[in-house]
Amino acid sequence: METFFTKDKNFYKVFFRLMLVVALQNLVAYSVNMLDNMMLGSYDQNALSGAATVNQIFFVVNQLAIAIGNALIVMSSQYWGKKDTYAIRKLTGIVLIFSLLAAMIILVICSAFPEQLLGLFTTSPDIIMEGQTYLKILKWTFVLFLISNLLISMLRSVETVQISFVVSVISLIVNGGINYTLIFGHFGFPEMGIKGAAIGTLTARSLEFLIVLFYVAKIDKKVRVFDGGFLRGTFTAENRKLCRDFIKVSTPVILSGLVWAISIPMQTAILGHLSSDAIAANSVATTFFQYLKVIVVAIASASSVVIGKSIGQGDRNEVKAVGRTLSVIDISIGIILAIVLLMLRKPLLSMYNLTEEATILADHLMIVMSVVMVGMSYQMPVSVGVIQGGGDTKFQMYMNLISTWGIVMPLSFLAAFVWKLPVEWVVVAVQSDQLFKCVPVFLRFRSYKWIRKLT
Repeated sequence: METFFTKDKNFYKVFFRLMLVVALQNLVAYSVNMLDNMMLGSYDQNALSGAATVNQIFFVVNQLAIAIGNALIVMSSQYWGKKDTYAIRKLTGIVLIFSLLAAMIILVICSAFPEQLLGLFTTSPDIIMEGQTYLKILKWTFVLFLISNLLISMLRSVETVQISFVVSVISLIVNGGINYTLIFGHFGFPEMGIKGAAIGTLTARSLEFLIVLFYVAKIDKKVRVFDGGFLRGTFTAENRKLCRDFIKVSTPVILSGLVWAISIPMQTAILGHLSSDAIAANSVATTFFQYLKVIVVAIASASSVVIGKSIGQGDRNEVKAVGRTLSVIDISIGIILAIVLLMLRKPLLSMYNLTEEATILADHLMIVMSVVMVGMSYQMPVSVGVIQGGGDTKFQMYMNLISTWGIVMPLSFLAAFVWKLPVEWVVVAVQSDQLFKCVPVFLRFRSYKWIRKLT
């Protein structure tokens, strides 16, 4: 007999454990970037701006890595539900080759056209010069990050998540220590500025890569990726169907991620043309919002694993019950996060030395963000975690394409430059998709057409 909520106690245990560890990992990873910004910000404004410009490129690389990882999780978690670790091993080998090809293309572009790339985000020669110094070293981290993230995604699909948190903590400590030493020239080392920050990030990413590689090769007992020559015969007749299945699943996921990723710098550019008080207020409000957003991203990631595993186990009624349970958990956590943001906004704003107008604006924007948080906490985990994780990868792509480029971008441009609306309403326009996406997501979810067996 079908029930509204799942009665599987193991589901709650697995889901909340995955969510907690992934949230902590995301929080630490986000803090690494914050640490870079804080240290470079106290060193030199052009160095900070140069690093921030390069980070716009890394943001796109990061979204590509996440999209590839999510596509792997969609398929691997279903194989995990069937306990077919051989298929996961072969699939990981296929995806590794795709990731290496993508990494090589990115590396060539960053090496051949660094000035042109940075020129997309700034016209300042000083910032471009600092950015080139940073990118010359940082581009090598893109390759390491794509491979590390892929292996972490494979581990996550089989419910192994602790290693990703440990790696992030080590990365934070190493990156912070080297930054402090080399940016400012402490402990007898030369003062290297932005080059020191790049060396710190490269060292941290290299250590991440080595730790994950060692764990997958020597410690993991679930998949044993390197057993039996997982790359051998990757594109033979035996594995061509697996390769075709991955391309079919991954293409919409990657396109969806890139469509959204490319829009973010453009939205930032729209807000960047407003007043200096508006820019400062949005920066402060967004910082706190992003810290809470890591929980929402973790919910989506954990949902994808548990829903894929349920589909792999083959009980359709249980898949529906798990999906409904997740959707209720999503909206409940969203309301809690919104209340937290509302209650803490005054104490958090007191930590900043802003102008009176910027403080008032930041307060208003955090109220807007609180409302946005509820919508985002429902639509993102359900669309990415449940619907996409359940095998329907095209829905998210179409929704992102229509909502981002058909509605949000034109609306944001009109609000800022044609109608010249108050800053609060421009931010509402920029974030509006987090609210109106809830309707199509709910309708698609209740149709249960997203339940698709991919294995």
